[in-house]
Amino acid sequence: MSTAEAGRATPEAGGTVPSVWQLTLLHARYQLIETFRVPIAVIGTLVFPALALLFFVVPQRAVADNPVYATQAVISLSVFAVMSNALFTFGLTIAENREKPWDPYLRTLPAPGIARVLAQILSTGLLGLAAIIPVIVVGGLFTAAEASALRVLAGLVALAVSAVPFMLIGTAIGYAMPFKAAIAVIQIVMFGLAFIGGLFLPPVLFADWLDTISKFTPSRQAREFVIRAVQGGPLEWWVWVGIIVWTAVMLAAALVLFRRDEGRRYR
Repeated sequence: MSTAEAGRATPEAGGTVPSVWQLTLLHARYQLIETFRVPIAVIGTLVFPALALLFFVVPQRAVADNPVYATQAVISLSVFAVMSNALFTFGLTIAENREKPWDPYLRTLPAPGIARVLAQILSTGLLGLAAIIPVIVVGGLFTAAEASALRVLAGLVALAVSAVPFMLIGTAIGYAMPFKAAIAVIQIVMFGLAFIGGLFLPPVLFADWLDTISKFTPSRQAREFVIRAVQGGPLEWWVWVGIIVWTAVMLAAALVLFRRDEGRRYR
């Protein structure tokens, strides 16, 4: 059943009305198909974080041979993998769809909009999970990183929670600007957050002023949140408060930009 057919199926027409979950799976399936039609995008998402670990962490034996430092490096690049996937998937997909006639047509169908939102989250989550697998494999094979199965599970849950602000940032960018501009902005935001958030260099190497600024970024908060989930230890208040604040602020921004875009295109 195609998306259009699912949207048109009604009891009066002799068809069955798909549930929100069925529509969500249908949308997610086609979004993944569209994503895999551009192999370089998938390869970049899957390979770059693992290559960064292989080239910049593994050769530094003082880090790679230390279980604590190696585990934190694997976590940092896992956060980077999830962050980049969320920013690109939400930002570029939304920006690109806004320039296609297919997107306005989908909005005219009786299928609920929540199905499309959930499908985007589901497809992004699956790609994010796939992106951290190579990082974990490289870390397990070539470094002294270690964690119990229960801690790994806790880390995955923490990654999912901390990914929400990045999804909303990508959503806001996608509704704020055209596709070509969104590409450049997402790249700047992604690498800027990665560097200042301590995903490429540990915050212990930061100057005091940079460390203070870093604590206000969602990437640093996500890093610390996942590290505490995997390695244990006290969770600083600014970590969970920051995640909540970033989520609330970016949700409000995404809703405002969505309504502005809807008013411009469907007035």
